[in-house]
Amino acid sequence: MRVVLSLSEDLAVTAVERAITEFRSARPLVIDGPAGSALVLGIEDLDEAMAAQIEAIAGGHAHLVLPPARLRRLGLEREMPGVVALPSVDRARIEMLALKIEGRIDAPVRAAGFLDEDALELARLSLVLPAVIVVPLAAGIEVDPSLTRVPGPAIRSYRRAKAVDLKIVSRAPVPLEGAPTSEFVVFRGGEGLRDQVAIIVGSPDLAKPVTVRLHSACLTGDLFGSLKCDCGDQLRETVRFMAQNEGGILLYLDQEGRGNGIANKIRAYKLQSQGYDTYDADEVLGFEADQRHFDFAAGMLKKLGVQAVRLLTNNPEKIRALKEAGLDVISDHRVLGRPTAENVSYLASKRDRAGHYIDIEALLASSIKD
Repeated sequence: MRVVLSLSEDLAVTAVERAITEFRSARPLVIDGPAGSALVLGIEDLDEAMAAQIEAIAGGHAHLVLPPARLRRLGLEREMPGVVALPSVDRARIEMLALKIEGRIDAPVRAAGFLDEDALELARLSLVLPAVIVVPLAAGIEVDPSLTRVPGPAIRSYRRAKAVDLKIVSRAPVPLEGAPTSEFVVFRGGEGLRDQVAIIVGSPDLAKPVTVRLHSACLTGDLFGSLKCDCGDQLRETVRFMAQNEGGILLYLDQEGRGNGIANKIRAYKLQSQGYDTYDADEVLGFEADQRHFDFAAGMLKKLGVQAVRLLTNNPEKIRALKEAGLDVISDHRVLGRPTAENVSYLASKRDRAGHYIDIEALLASSIKD
């Protein structure tokens, strides 16, 4: 007897979600494109045994796909991903090209193809280092059925599909310090396989503009009080302000490290301890200035019945994203944390390199008075 079940309304989305799990587990998989297929593997957990297996399959035809940020760090001014040939799957060389501070390009770089770009996007969705080994598969080659296969076009369209695929999965009152009338609403969807949370503080009138903040999760700052950022202060100040001013909605978004994931964020922290600023540290790892997306945040607000907002933010990108998603941003207001000896350069980098609305001099003056 054969049992056939419909596993998903959208099999392409299901395939990407399975591929994300495989990629995060450091297992190779196959991406299928209109013009061919390729075996792909991230470089994070590459060991000698796996390198030897990939080399045996590749027969000298493997290559390493690197994002433009990493190529710039290697000495090439590039705006698009590039490909470096791997005549042999040399683990030390791959690590030098993909991760080492002192790395320099050592071979010609050609433009990435569609499968290469799909592999990089899968790495980003999986929150691993954005560097991928790709082995083109010859037509007719037999692929072990245990390997996950995913269509390249499905990877490209995944973010857009998930931005609108949001549903509320649970909600309950959760009294907070200083805001005893609060409710947590958990959404599934939006970014990868992660849950997102809306905290409704007080009883905001949804018929009027609602005070809103989009807050990206920061384990180090929000939970442990890291002095390297202002995230924990911003989080608690937002809740306090909303509780004292007719309520509001705080979206707590699982986009740690500007969308790079907690492991990469800690890698960047290590580089910062060696003198790099927050954006240069991310570039060393192959990330652009900000990997976050906020279109799904607008979707969360709309599902809660919000149409107009008074936005608490220092980030012009959040303002732009909500406007582009069709929400009416009535006004935007600053939410600032305490300056510390450890975070002043970080705040200056956000102001000078990402255009955040931060008046550091005024913050320091206020801190001295306090």
